[in-house]
Amino acid sequence: MTKVLYVKANPKADEYSYSARLANAFLDAYQTENPDSQVELLDLYQSNIPLIDADVLSGWGKLAAGTELSEAEAAKINRMGELVDQFVAADKVVFSVPFWNFGYPPLLKAYIDSIAVAGKTFKYTENGSVGLAGDKKVAIVEARGGIYSEGPLMELQHTESHLKAVLAFFGITDVTVVLTEGMAADPANADNIFAAAAEKAREAGSKF
Repeated sequence: MTKVLYVKANPKADEYSYSARLANAFLDAYQTENPDSQVELLDLYQSNIPLIDADVLSGWGKLAAGTELSEAEAAKINRMGELVDQFVAADKVVFSVPFWNFGYPPLLKAYIDSIAVAGKTFKYTENGSVGLAGDKKVAIVEARGGIYSEGPLMELQHTESHLKAVLAFFGITDVTVVLTEGMAADPANADNIFAAAAEKAREAGSKF
């Protein structure tokens, strides 16, 4: 059975989130074509996603030294281990993400910090780092209020480009991008913009 991990990075309810609605169109089409696949939701705003904080940093130091972790240190580091194991176990991953202030929501960065683990998603060798997750397929489903894929604001886009770089570091190069943008820039035409993107999402989902 194919395991699909759906990572949702927007605190809004689906009906109020362009990125979630776009991901739903993508996944509905995917599941129509692949009814035996198992889709698991990881809602970052409804889950325990540890930040790299003093507990995590001190816990990592204690692990390296072979000393006992505090209860708080162990809880956070163990949770990060659960998240990377879940990511590694998935055959396919779908990220549903909004564009906020030229980047992604902070909990997605925290999630990336949890799954970027040497020996799990990459390893170091004498010739440099090597990705360990290259057998995965990933979809990035993103919504942006403005236009950042072309024109004068392109250099301010640090979302898709960042996540694709992280995935490439993990060895993942089979990446599908589904994008809707410009709804805030052209609110009178927002419904039409989204409808066109949703149709593309359904097409991409059916082939994912």
